[in-house]
Amino acid sequence: MSESSRRFEILLPLRFNNGQAVPDTLLVDVVQELERHFGSVSSETQIIRGVWQHEGVSIRDELVRVFVDVPDLQEHREFFLAFKERLKQLFGQLEIWITSYPVDIL
Repeated sequence: MSESSRRFEILLPLRFNNGQAVPDTLLVDVVQELERHFGSVSSETQIIRGVWQHEGVSIRDELVRVFVDVPDLQEHREFFLAFKERLKQLFGQLEIWITSYPVDIL
C-alpha cells in the first residue's frame, strides 16, 4: 500500500449521562455505518475506564473503542468531524473523543 493511511479511533460510552446503559443496538448501528461507509471497521470488547473533570466534578466513563484505517484524505477527516456531532446527539454526550493519527500499513 503506497498511499498514506490514517487511523480514526472513537471512544463510545456504554452509559448515557443519566446512568442508563446504552443499548447494544446503538453501538452495533455505529459499527455497521462505519463498515458501510469505509468497507471495514474494528472494535474492541474490553472496557476502557476514563475519568475527566467537568465544571469541577469528576465524571467517570466506561467506553469501547471503535476504529477504522483509511487513506489519509481530507474527505475522511470531514466525515469524522460531522460524524462526531451526530454521535454526541445519539449518545447524549457533551463530548465524544475521536482521535486520528498516521499509520504505516506494511
